[in-house]
This record gives sequence, structure tokens and C-alpha cells, in this order.
Amino acid sequence: MHSSKKSWVWTVMLVITVICCAFVLILHTRNWVGNDGNNLNLRSGFYNVEIPLSEIDSVVFVERIPPMERLHGFSALEKEKGVFREFKDSLTDKKVRVFIDNINQNKVKLVYKDSTYVYFNLKDSVETVQLFQQLNAKMSVLSEPN
Repeated sequence: MHSSKKSWVWTVMLVITVICCAFVLILHTRNWVGNDGNNLNLRSGFYNVEIPLSEIDSVVFVERIPPMERLHGFSALEKEKGVFREFKDSLTDKKVRVFIDNINQNKVKLVYKDSTYVYFNLKDSVETVQLFQQLNAKMSVLSEPN
């Protein structure tokens, strides 16, 4: 009878652990994009980047991301997420953020603050193209002289 009292504690701990792991997995299953008037927010689980639209230097479509060393993050099936470092830039230790939901589709390469890179796409390629067009339109409005 004494051992059954201890086992419920471990059972509760196990259930809480499984629920937490499932919650984190759900957060990483897709990219969450917030696009208010001044900032672009990209989130995927623990990874988050907030980019002021006024600091964006360029937005282009790329077919493939360059070879990079993963500092932390993960690759699973068609997803690639985390913080990486480019091989050619390993001495300066610049971090590249990657939020890719479908590795087989085109990706958006966003450069801001003169040399900080973010690669991202969404699960639906149409949504990715629409977001790309919105960013290009906002960039052209911001770059026009007064």
C-alpha cells in the first residue's frame, strides 16, 4: 500500500512531462507570422525574431539556403528551424535565423541591419508569396523619398 502512494507522484510527473513535450511540438509545427504596421514578427516555438520594417535592406526569393552549421535548432521531415552560422562567415560568428516549414519550396531571404539574414517560408506557398509581396510593397513605400 505504501508503494502505491509514491507511484501516483511519478504518474503525475510523467503526464505533465508528456503534455509539455506535446505543447512544444505543436508550437514548432508551423511558423507564426505577425505583421503589424512597423514590425515583422516570426515565431516558431522557442525561436523568435522581431524585425523593424524600416531596417529591412532586401527581400528576395531563393531556391536553396546556403550550407550552414547548426548552432541550435532542428530538422525534421520538411522543416528546418533554428539558429545557424554560415560556413563562409564562421570567424565573425554572425547568426542566421531559419524558419522553414517546407524545405522543397522557395524561401524568402530577408536581410536587415545591413548584414543579418533570416530565411523563412510558410507551409502554403501562396501565403509565402503573399507575405513576400507585402514586404516588397512596404519596403518600396518606406524607401520613397518624401
